[in-house]
Amino acid sequence: MLTSSVLELLASPTMDYSDAELARQPVGYWTGLAHETVIRHIHQTHGTLGVTQRHWMTLNALVRHEGGLTRAEVTDYLRQYLTPQIGEVATYPAVLDDLLDKGWIAVGAGGRLTLTEAGVDGRARLADLTAGIRGRLHDGVSEADYATAVRVLRRIIGNAGGPVTLP
Repeated sequence: MLTSSVLELLASPTMDYSDAELARQPVGYWTGLAHETVIRHIHQTHGTLGVTQRHWMTLNALVRHEGGLTRAEVTDYLRQYLTPQIGEVATYPAVLDDLLDKGWIAVGAGGRLTLTEAGVDGRARLADLTAGIRGRLHDGVSEADYATAVRVLRRIIGNAGGPVTLP
């Protein structure tokens, strides 16, 4: 849920900048603030189930890899998505241990981690929460505007020498 101060800012007249004024604003500031705010919102929402975004990412990684992944493979696979706001790679063992303690994943042959029935159920609950997060974040933003925003960000990232495709 957006904080009241963010909602007030969005609704306030100070947001009525001209295109020329907006074009001079620093993209690094706005992309950084967007990342920080969105990740905090995701963590708060996922926290209602006692997990973080990294738990969600882990469950999804295991679903995508038939036969599961080892601890090292999970960490290596998810490393590309981690930022300081999402979490440091060095703390990943704690996420895996927590999922094991919850009974959402199990260790199988060769140390491969897979989802348990409880993990499938937990992932389904997280999927519902995540759909709600997406809905709240996209509220008042048309699909076309969202697509344009992503295209513009990808172009800026490419212009700065970064990757323009998802990992």
